[in-house]
Amino acid sequence: MKIIVNLDVMLAKRKMSSGALAEQIGITQANLSILKTGKAKAIRFSTLEKICEALQCQPGDILKYEK
Repeated sequence: MKIIVNLDVMLAKRKMSSGALAEQIGITQANLSILKTGKAKAIRFSTLEKICEALQCQPGDILKYEK
Protein backbone atom coordinates (compact mmCIF):
# COMPACT_ATOMS: atom_id res chain seq x y z
CA MET A 1 0.00 0.00 0.00
CA LYS A 2 1.35 3.40 -0.94
CA ILE A 3 -0.07 6.88 -0.51
CA ILE A 4 1.20 9.33 -3.12
CA VAL A 5 1.36 13.01 -2.14
CA ASN A 6 0.69 15.32 -5.10
CA LEU A 7 1.25 18.56 -3.22
CA ASP A 8 3.85 19.77 -5.75
CA VAL A 9 1.28 19.39 -8.53
CA MET A 10 -1.30 21.48 -6.68
CA LEU A 11 1.27 24.13 -5.78
CA ALA A 12 2.25 24.41 -9.46
CA LYS A 13 -1.39 24.62 -10.56
CA ARG A 14 -2.03 27.42 -8.06
CA LYS A 15 1.32 29.10 -8.84
CA MET A 16 2.19 29.17 -5.15
CA SER A 17 5.58 28.56 -3.57
CA SER A 18 6.14 26.08 -0.76
CA GLY A 19 7.29 28.92 1.47
CA ALA A 20 4.12 30.90 0.87
CA LEU A 21 1.96 27.88 1.63
CA ALA A 22 3.90 27.03 4.78
CA GLU A 23 3.53 30.59 6.04
CA GLN A 24 -0.17 30.72 5.18
CA ILE A 25 -1.04 27.47 6.98
CA GLY A 26 1.30 28.00 9.91
CA ILE A 27 3.82 25.16 9.60
CA THR A 28 7.55 25.19 9.01
CA GLN A 29 9.00 24.81 5.53
CA ALA A 30 10.86 21.73 6.81
CA ASN A 31 7.62 20.02 7.85
CA LEU A 32 5.97 20.94 4.55
CA SER A 33 8.97 19.51 2.71
CA ILE A 34 8.63 16.22 4.62
CA LEU A 35 4.98 16.08 3.59
CA LYS A 36 5.73 16.98 -0.06
CA THR A 37 8.35 14.27 -0.44
CA GLY A 38 6.05 11.59 0.96
CA LYS A 39 8.27 10.94 3.96
CA ALA A 40 5.62 11.93 6.50
CA LYS A 41 4.15 9.08 8.54
CA ALA A 42 0.93 10.99 9.26
CA ILE A 43 -0.88 14.25 8.65
CA ARG A 44 -3.34 15.94 10.96
CA PHE A 45 -6.77 16.58 9.53
CA SER A 46 -6.47 20.18 10.68
CA THR A 47 -3.29 20.58 8.59
CA LEU A 48 -4.90 18.88 5.59
CA GLU A 49 -7.91 21.18 5.98
CA LYS A 50 -5.67 24.28 5.99
CA ILE A 51 -3.80 23.04 2.90
CA CYS A 52 -7.07 22.41 1.05
CA GLU A 53 -8.38 25.81 2.06
CA ALA A 54 -5.20 27.60 0.95
CA LEU A 55 -5.01 25.73 -2.37
CA GLN A 56 -8.79 25.66 -2.92
CA CYS A 57 -8.80 21.91 -3.53
CA GLN A 58 -10.08 18.63 -2.13
CA PRO A 59 -8.01 16.11 -0.13
CA GLY A 60 -8.20 13.75 -3.10
CA ASP A 61 -6.39 16.35 -5.20
CA ILE A 62 -3.41 16.04 -2.86
CA LEU A 63 -3.46 12.40 -1.75
CA LYS A 64 -3.68 9.33 -3.99
CA TYR A 65 -3.70 5.62 -3.11
CA GLU A 66 -1.75 3.13 -5.20
CA LYS A 67 -1.47 -0.63 -4.71
